[in-house]
Amino acid sequence: MKNTGKKIVVIGGGTGVFTVLSGLKKYFSDLTAVVTMADDGGSTGILREEFGILPPGDIRRALIALSTSDNKMLSQLFNYRFAEGGGLSGHSFGNLMITALERLTGSFDKAVEETGKLLSVRGRVLPVTLKKTARYLNKQSNFLNCYRTGRFVYEFNSQSSG
Repeated sequence: MKNTGKKIVVIGGGTGVFTVLSGLKKYFSDLTAVVTMADDGGSTGILREEFGILPPGDIRRALIALSTSDNKMLSQLFNYRFAEGGGLSGHSFGNLMITALERLTGSFDKAVEETGKLLSVRGRVLPVTLKKTARYLNKQSNFLNCYRTGRFVYEFNSQSSG
């Protein structure tokens, strides 16, 4: 890893942020991930609905990407997805751990910070918001909005071909 003095910020979520961070950490020491908070699928969606927490999945992946731990088992553990068990099937261990840490610390941002310590993260992982958000398309105005925060996010032109 090079200390170039450059500060790199990656904005997004999902597999893309994980992949980009995993590559960048080999070359830059000052990385920040600003992670989207509108995911509602799979384990994340269930935890959002049942516990009322912010979505942990994309945050978990960014933390794993920035982990400096040589312990491969730790990354495997945080990515481990239960294949059986009535209430556990489909959940990743890391998502459950972040949920538990949110309960123990009293806030999602502190849970992310503590998870970062456990994974020996070099860099920062920040949720884009600490408010509950979700995506939806308003077909009448062709806007992709985040409701609950009431903030305009992205203009969607349905006539566009590319």
